[in-house]
Amino acid sequence: MRRPMAVGVDGSEASLRAVDWAADEAALRGVPLHVVHASLWERYEHAVFPTGREPPSEKLLTDVLAVAAAKRARARIPGLEVTTEVVPEGPVSVLRRAARKAAALVLGSRGRGSTAELLLGSVSLAVAGRADGPVIVVRGDHDDPSGARTRGGPVVVGVPAGPADSQAVCFAFREAARRGVPVEAVRAWHRPAHETTDHPQFTGEPAPVRRKRAVEALETGLRAPAEEFPDVEVHRRIVEGQARTVLPDTSAGAALLVVGARHPHGRFGLHIGRVTHAVLHHAPCPVAVVPEEEAP
Repeated sequence: MRRPMAVGVDGSEASLRAVDWAADEAALRGVPLHVVHASLWERYEHAVFPTGREPPSEKLLTDVLAVAAAKRARARIPGLEVTTEVVPEGPVSVLRRAARKAAALVLGSRGRGSTAELLLGSVSLAVAGRADGPVIVVRGDHDDPSGARTRGGPVVVGVPAGPADSQAVCFAFREAARRGVPVEAVRAWHRPAHETTDHPQFTGEPAPVRRKRAVEALETGLRAPAEEFPDVEVHRRIVEGQARTVLPDTSAGAALLVVGARHPHGRFGLHIGRVTHAVLHHAPCPVAVVPEEEAP
């Protein structure tokens, strides 16, 4: 059974950009596109990002948004199989279910409110932090809404310190193979906060040791996916700095930036690390957040 690409829509410009991107991705994979609208989305975002305007009627949201998004996707990719679903629930629970059943869930980069473009929509942030499947948040140049200028760019992935079978790294290799582009594998490292030859009393690993550990982590993380996808070209990058700034900086011109997210078992609420949070707000390209299995 082919898992569809799913896209969440709320009628905003950002969600329309997500529809375009998701339609292209569905065509690339040869799978259907599933358009999802939670009919309480407007109420949710309006509470978080008040606009000072009266929200559209519930009937308008229910009857128009999903159908219009589906029509847009079919116009963009003639012959694309598109289904729609409108659910009278809050968006986070609806979209989490959609992500569980999809190859990936695509969302816009912000909500419907009047906040600055840099701010990620509350729904997108909550879903990316809690979904059981990959979530792709469409970020990037608003003058290039389809991402056409970057689709031939590499797939950038932040390689974690462990485990060796990172789901995010495997996802990045699959996406690169599908697109016929290289993987740019990035491992960030940073010097000890108080490293200085004048203060031997400060303990901690010296910079050369930290960099060596970063190299080892990168090689370990790439071994299995490189063997599975031998035709994918791999560029290795060891970059000094914090991952939350290194990854956005190294992803300019990328087709996709992939990061992993860990969701500890038995915990509720939003669990999203600082690195993932930072790239979702600042990356110059679409960001894929891939759940990693938490060690027991």
